This record gives sequence, C-alpha cells and structure tokens, in this order.
Amino acid sequence: MKHMMIALMATAALATACGSGGTEGEADGQARQIVSLSPTATEILFEIGAGDQVVGVDSLSNFPAEAPITDLSAFQPNVEAIAGYDPDLVVVSYDPGDLIDGLGELGVAGLVQAPAASIADVYAQIDELGASTGHEQEAADLVENMKTKLADLVSETPAGNGVTFFHEIDNTLYTATSSTFIGEIYGLFGMSNIADAADADGSSFGFPQLSNEYIIDADPDLIFLSDALYSGESAATVAARPGWDTISSVISGDIVALDDDVASRWSPRIVDLAESIAAALAKIAVPA
Repeated sequence: MKHMMIALMATAALATACGSGGTEGEADGQARQIVSLSPTATEILFEIGAGDQVVGVDSLSNFPAEAPITDLSAFQPNVEAIAGYDPDLVVVSYDPGDLIDGLGELGVAGLVQAPAASIADVYAQIDELGASTGHEQEAADLVENMKTKLADLVSETPAGNGVTFFHEIDNTLYTATSSTFIGEIYGLFGMSNIADAADADGSSFGFPQLSNEYIIDADPDLIFLSDALYSGESAATVAARPGWDTISSVISGDIVALDDDVASRWSPRIVDLAESIAAALAKIAVPA
C-alpha cells in the first residue's frame, strides 16, 4: 500500500473536478450524500462539519472514528458498488481512467483531489470541499486556524538552521524532498533535508529512494519514521541496520516515530505533523 501511495503522490497533477449534470439531491450545487474514496478528504469533510453528509468512505479512511468505513477500494474503485450508496458526490484522490466517466453516466458528480504538492494545495482542497458541501465558512475558518497554529509553532520553536534530517517513508528508504508538501512542513522550521540533493533534477517527483550509504554519509541530526505504526520501524530497528550505528541521530537517540497516517495525508492533521517536528527540534542543541 505504501508504495502505491508513493506512486500516486509522485505522479499527481493538480486537483480537478468533473461530473455530469446535477441531480435532484444537488440542485443547489451542494452535495448531500457523499462517498469519499480519499482518507484525506474524509478527514477534511468531518473537520468542516460535513460528516453528516458522508454516507460511505473507503476501507482506508480510518479517521475520525465516526467515519462510516466500508469495503470500498480507493485504489480499484467499482462504480456499481459506489452507486449502491446513492451518492450525489464522490471524492477521490485519483481517477484510474474510467471512474469519473462512469459516475457521470449515472448522474453522479465526481471530484478528483489529487495528492497535494504544497501546503497551499491543502488549503485549496479544504476550500473546495467547503464549497461543494455548503460549508464554505467552516472551511475558511479551518484554513485560518491551521495557518495560525503553524505560524505559532514556527515562532515558538528554536530555528532549525544547520539541523539536518531524514524523513523515512518506508524501510526501503523512500523519502520526501522539500518540493513535496511533507518537505515543506519541515522547511517551515529552517531544517535541511538530506534528500534534496538526491532529486535535484526532479526525476523522482520529490520522492527519491535513497541508499544506506547515502544516509550514513549524510549523517542526519534527526530521523523521522513515518513507517512506525504499520511497518513496526523503531529506534531499535534503525540502530540494527548495517552501518547506521555510526549516524549521529542514532547515537544520540534522536529518532522520532511518527503516526504513519498523519505523516502521509495532506489533511488538517499536517498541524499535528508540524507539532511532532517542532517537539523533536526543540530537544536538540541547535547550532548557532
């Protein structure tokens, strides 16, 4: 699943919306019965107060707890199965090729919100879902709240100038550079991403796979694991990797286990990710 998510994020274009003519349930342009096949969109919908309009979500939409989880697949969506929930709007993170057209033939609107490439994209998708569900003000308030919280975290945290880090997506050493929304969050604190040089030409779309040798040579001050929950990676497993016991962050124990979902979804919980980064940065000595 993790590799598929990397592929989706690496090949994502800007989010686009499309669908056929309105149905009776959306005559005013506001969806009343929504199926979300995007864990990120599910989080946003509930956060802006549209949870009561969500009639079904994909099997990976595990947050919030009250989300009506189904066995619908986000990666191999089935139009007939989706139609069984009688939605007037279906939100997806990508179209495998015929989903949106198939929904259109049934008179169901489809909204494609591709993986965000930046924090600005996150805000734009929140606003878009607000407009689609009649919760424009709640969406605008959420965006402003997120901006305020991020700004406060940055102002209250010691500057990360000179601090290097490695963000691990999975134990095959895929990572995210500063050109991604994940990397941009780290960049708010002035930290240096060791992965940037590995994708200087952008050929990996911001998600290069590093080697053991590359990471050992880079000697990051902090290591963040976004594969702790589902893959079981930890400070102990990292320290056991060949040669990693020489890395500064391994020696000092500055290895941070992140919530896998929080660290990979472009949702309101990017603030939670920023809080984890800020807490880790505040614990280490920052070079003058």
